[in-house]
Amino acid sequence: MSKINSVRKGVIIVAGLGTRFLPATKAMPKEMLPVLDKPVVQYIVEEMVASGITEIIFVTSSQKRSIEDHFDRDRDLEHFLKQKGKFEKLSSLVELSSKVRFFYTRQPEPLGNGHALLCARQFLGDEPFVFSDGDSIIDAKIPVVKQLLKVFQYHQSSIIGVQKIHDRVAMTKYGNVYAKPTKEKRVYRVEEFREKPPTDQTSPEGLIVGGMRYVFTKDIWPVLEKQNQGKDNEVWVADAANQLAKKKPFLAYEYEGVYFDTGDKLALLKTAIHFALKDKEMRSEIEKFFGSA
Repeated sequence: MSKINSVRKGVIIVAGLGTRFLPATKAMPKEMLPVLDKPVVQYIVEEMVASGITEIIFVTSSQKRSIEDHFDRDRDLEHFLKQKGKFEKLSSLVELSSKVRFFYTRQPEPLGNGHALLCARQFLGDEPFVFSDGDSIIDAKIPVVKQLLKVFQYHQSSIIGVQKIHDRVAMTKYGNVYAKPTKEKRVYRVEEFREKPPTDQTSPEGLIVGGMRYVFTKDIWPVLEKQNQGKDNEVWVADAANQLAKKKPFLAYEYEGVYFDTGDKLALLKTAIHFALKDKEMRSEIEKFFGSA
C-alpha cells in the first residue's frame, strides 16, 4: 500500500464570537479563556504538537488578535522574567513555540466552520491534515490526534475521533456517527453523520462526536466547495464529511481519553476542576473548600 507523507499540518478554527461568555468575551476570545494557567486553545496546540504536527494555521476573525500575540515570542517579557528568576512560568510556552510554526488567516464573515476551513485551503494544498475546533479539550495519556494519525497512516482515509456512550438521551445532545465495526478494535466504517437526532434515532453503536478531531485527505475539498448551506444558513464541516462518507471510505476511531467541551460557563468550570484535581496541592485545597461549604 502506498503511503502519503507524514501528516504535518493542522487547522484550528477560532473564528466564533463566543456569545455564551459575554461580557467576558467582548474583548477576549473564548479560546483564550483560562483553564488554570493556560488558555483553552493552548491545550489543543499542545495536543497537535505532541502528535508530530509542525505547522498550524489558525482561522480567525477580527476579534482574535490576542491568539496570535499569545503564541508569538515576547523577548522583553522573557528577558524580564529571566532577570527576576521567574522564567519557568513561561518556559513551557516558549518551548512549545519552538516546535511549531504558526500561520493565520481570517474568515471575513461568520458563514460556518466549513467556510472557515475553506479559508485555509491554499495553505494546506493537497496534503492530508488535522482539523480541530478551538474550544474542546481532550485529556488523554496518548494525544488523541496521535491516536488518529496512527490509524490514518495505515488506511490513508479520512477519519474522525468519536466516543461511545450508552445514554440515549445524552446522545441527542451531540452529533451522532452511524458506522459499522471493522475487524480492528475501536475502528468503524462511517455510513452517516447526523446532528442531534431524536432518542429513537440515535446511533446504534452509541457513537458521538466528542470533541472535533478529524484527519482529512484532499478528498474533502471538492465536497466542501460544493457543500450547500445547512443549519443557520451556514456551511458545516459535518455536512461535508457526511457527503464524503457516501463517496469514499471514511473511518471513525473510538479514542481513549476524556472529552471536555469548554463552550459554556458550566463546562469550562468542570474542565478547570478536572485539571485542578490532578494536582495534589490544588486537590487538597479544593477538597477543603468543598468540605467547608
